[in-house]
Formats: sequence, C-alpha cells, structure tokens
Amino acid sequence: MPDGAAIPRAINRPAITACIILAVIMQALDTTIANVALPYMQGSVSASADQINWVLTSYIVAAAIMTPPSGFLANRFGRKRVLMVAIAGFVAASVLCGIAQSLLEIVAFRLLQGFFGAALVPIAQSILLDIYTPEERGSAMALFGVSVMVGPVLGPVIGGYLTDQFSWRWVFYINVPIGALAFAGISIFMTETRTSAAARMDWLGFGSLSIAIAAMQVFLDRGAQLDWFSSFEILVEATVCVSAFYIFLVHTFTARQSFVNPKLFLDRNFSVGMLFIFIVGITYLASLALLTPYLQTLMGYPVVTAGVVMGPRGLGTMVCMFVVGRLIGRIDIRLLILIGLLLTAWAMYDMTGWNPNVSQWTIAVTGFIQGAGLGFLFVPLNTVTFATLAPEQRADGTGLFNLSRNVGSSVGISIVSYLLIRNQQVNHATISTHVTAVNRAFNDGIIQHAWSPWTAGGRAALDQLIQMQAAIISYIDDFKLMMILSLAAIPLVLLLRSAPSADGNDHAMVME
Repeated sequence: MPDGAAIPRAINRPAITACIILAVIMQALDTTIANVALPYMQGSVSASADQINWVLTSYIVAAAIMTPPSGFLANRFGRKRVLMVAIAGFVAASVLCGIAQSLLEIVAFRLLQGFFGAALVPIAQSILLDIYTPEERGSAMALFGVSVMVGPVLGPVIGGYLTDQFSWRWVFYINVPIGALAFAGISIFMTETRTSAAARMDWLGFGSLSIAIAAMQVFLDRGAQLDWFSSFEILVEATVCVSAFYIFLVHTFTARQSFVNPKLFLDRNFSVGMLFIFIVGITYLASLALLTPYLQTLMGYPVVTAGVVMGPRGLGTMVCMFVVGRLIGRIDIRLLILIGLLLTAWAMYDMTGWNPNVSQWTIAVTGFIQGAGLGFLFVPLNTVTFATLAPEQRADGTGLFNLSRNVGSSVGISIVSYLLIRNQQVNHATISTHVTAVNRAFNDGIIQHAWSPWTAGGRAALDQLIQMQAAIISYIDDFKLMMILSLAAIPLVLLLRSAPSADGNDHAMVME
C-alpha cells in the first residue's frame, strides 16, 4: 500500500494510534473469543461437533479472502472511509451474530464479520507507518504487533467470563462499545488520504482465488459428514475448487497485471516463508480449537476456568515477541525460527501425554511454552520472509503472507476436527473388541459392580468409559500430528537466506 502522504503532520498521533489499536484488538479478539463458547453455541443452535467449528473457519476464510484487496479499496476510496465502513460493518455483523437463532445464520453473519474485519489490520498498519517517522516506526510496530496478539490472549478469558456470567451471545455484543469508541475516534481525529480513480482491481484473479478458497473450505468441512467422494455435493465442490484454482493460475501467469504477482515467488525467502506461516496457522489456531472441547468436555472445566488456563499461551507469545524484537540483528534469524519450531514441537509432545487428570498448572505451563514458540517464530519469520523482497513488492507480499496464515488456520481446524471425530470412532471400535463378558478383568468385584456387562446400567457406564478413552487417544493423535508438522518444518530453515543487516526497525514494517 503506498504511503499516504496526504495525512498532515500536525495531527493527534496518540489519539489516532489509540483508536487504530482499539480497532485491531477488536478484530483480533474475535479470532479466539468464541472458542470457549462453542459448546454453548452448539447446544443453542443444535449443531454437531464438526458443524460448530464452521463458526471459527467461516470467519477466518472470509478474512483471508478479503485481506488482499484492502490495498485497492484504500487507494480507491480513501483509508479513513474504508476503515470507518469496516468498523461499522464489523460491529453490525457482531450484533447479528449475537441475535442469530440457527447455525446457518451465525455462520453467515460470521462471514460478514470476516469480510468487514479483514481490512482493519493492513490499513491500520499502513496508517501507523505513515504517521510515524522511520526512527519511531520500530516502537509503533511493536505496539501494533502486541495489539494483534492481545486479542488471542484475552479472547478465551473474556469469552469465558461473558459466557458464564451472561450468555454466549455477549462474546459478540462486546464488540459494540469497542467499535463505537474506535469509530468515533477515527471520525474525529483522522483526516482522509488522497484517492485514486485510476486504481484498478484484477477482479478475475481475485474472484477465482476467492471461489477456490471458499470451495476448498466447504469441501473440507462437509466431506466427513457426506463420506467424501461418494457424495455428489463433495464432487461438485472439489471440481469447483480445482477449476477456480486452475483459472487463477492461468490468469496469474498470462495477464499483464494480475491479482498476484508471480515474480514474488521467485524470491526463495518469500516462498519458504509462505509455507512456514501456513504451518504456523495450522499448529497454533487448530490447537486452540482442540483445547476448548478437551477442557470443557473431557475435563469438565467451567467455561471461565477453561479461558483462564488457556490465557498463558498468548502471554508467552507477547513476552517472547518483545524479547525476540531485541535479539534480531544480534542473533541469526534462522536460529530464532529454529528455537520457535522446537518450542512448539516440545509443547505438542507434552500434550500427547495429557489425560483428564492433568493439572491446571501443567496446562498453563505447556500453553506458555507453545505461545513462546509462536513468539520466536512470528517476528523473525516476518523479517526473513520480506528481507530479500523489493520494497515495491512488500504490499502485495504482506497480503499473500496473511492469506497463507489464514488459510492454514482454517484448513488446520477443519482437518484436526475431522481426524478427531474419525479417530474417535475407530478407537471406540478397537477398544470395544477387547471388552467382552468373558474378559478376566470382570472377575474383579469392584469392576464388575461399576461396569457390569450383564446389566443395562453397567453396559451404559462401560460404553461411556470407552468413549472417553477413545476421545483421549484421538486428541493425542491430533497433538502428535501437529508435533510432526512442527518438526517437519525444521529442514525449511536451511533454505532461508539470512536477512541483510539493514536498519533494525525494518523488520517491524512488515509485521501483521
């Protein structure tokens, strides 16, 4: 996004910064605030365990689709105008989510939330870069980076409290006062940037990529319910996805000015960074989606307790982001990324040993370690991905970088949710084969009294126990998969070229 030189120097920078940060926090908050409320939403709208995850994935997919064109919208209509429309639309969609009465309604309104909220982060970042001098940008972007992470930190805690004290609907209503403050502040303190009537959008490239992403997500979310390719609907969705992606690729490599500049991928660091951030999206947000039902369903945690024990994960990210920001330029960035991957893999390995008796302290410490791993990955990955990219390519690059992260998050949530349900069924069947009336374990009087296979009550209790054991193993399998993904990404570090020793603040300019 080009520098908005039209913003005058004599402005109230603290007020503008506060309003922008408030808008970013509001958008980031909705990434995780609904997590702990999902079981309550599930019962309220009569959804299955895999269907309720659409509440998470629909928001992420919509944000992924609408992030890249935010630069065009700002150039065409002005940053202030686009920002105010985005905030107003986001708040309105939040209210609609709160009053939704069915799964279809809440998913549709979450899509609206994602569409409007997508522009908030990149436009807010570009405004901060404009109103601060190059010497001040490091501090400004550090504050911006923390505001991006405050949402995931506070989301589970605030969401848990609101759900427990009021209703799950209040996890959406909370956006109304935050959005109103941000909207009022921006309308009062911020001035409009110059617009360009000549700004053009590659609608074919944007449309084909959007259709491909949306079809892929529906394919992943609906596949397990409809038995994959035995269903005509899944065949149609797969065909639409492949066809749209083919059109996008052909158009990208043949058009004069395409939506995505293919020359970006000639830069090795950028290409490897895109793959890295995709894996980060899978391992971080997908693990959050798994933890909520684990804590509330298997361990029986109240919603507030679940939110509190998940909080240290975001705290670890924030602390390590500040630490890593000071280490960049002194330590090889590739080493920092390696540490981040190892910390993430270590946390996932520890989670493979969990059972419903694991202590709250263990959950909090492991979450802090996983969050620290993301902190070690986030800033260095932003730095090295764009270190060798030409400055004029960074605007396009950051859009694609965020797109990859969001798609990774939505795909990861869909895959781990599917594997969780599928493996639970397989594990249940496997364990059941060893539970027969002639099993010698039933000779024990205590076991026979509690889980007698000869009484209806005993069989029901026995089946409940088998379901719990099958679920525990299924969670372990998912945690193990994410651990393997983190370890598998380590060789990619060798493909990265070290960032040139430019000014120390440059890394902050591309933080998202």
